[in-house]
Amino acid sequence: MPAQADEAIREKVLAVADRLYYSRGIQAVGMDALRAEAGVSLKRLYQLFPSKESLVEEVLHRRRQIWNQLVEAAVATGETPRARLLAVYDMLARWFDEDDFRGCVFINTFGELGASTPRIADLVREHKAQFQARLAELIAEAGGPASLAFQLAILAEGAQTTAAIAGTSEAAGHARTAAATLIDSALAERAQ
Repeated sequence: MPAQADEAIREKVLAVADRLYYSRGIQAVGMDALRAEAGVSLKRLYQLFPSKESLVEEVLHRRRQIWNQLVEAAVATGETPRARLLAVYDMLARWFDEDDFRGCVFINTFGELGASTPRIADLVREHKAQFQARLAELIAEAGGPASLAFQLAILAEGAQTTAAIAGTSEAAGHARTAAATLIDSALAERAQ
């Protein structure tokens, strides 16, 4: 089979796996269900992804790219360093309002597999650390202290979990208000 066809099938399987895992949970979706939904043979599925864990890893890599694109698109809308930081919470609000929002796929995956699958746990930790590092870059641009990145990341993570449980986007607004307070306080302290 030509490489282009292989890649198309691989992308289709990844898209189906992403959708099913996100909507139903990873452990609830067996390889047979995935095979049937993607329209590929089980043999072909295992040729593309030697294990369910390898498939989950690829789904997480794909989601990391999507997340990074969302963050960067949001940040690009801000005219000042402060506005760029707060734009992340505006992006969260839009995401939380999507019909298929089920919380953070990384938090959900860690909850399902983190204790039993060290490689998956590491991928989730890497993703969260990368997000915090990006916030730290934005904070540095604003002239704020590095410690603020951890605080703003916790607000974003908490908002994601709260929004998934509550079923509303209100948590993003509360997190944004808290983030503005923290940013303004940290910048005022630096200015003194």
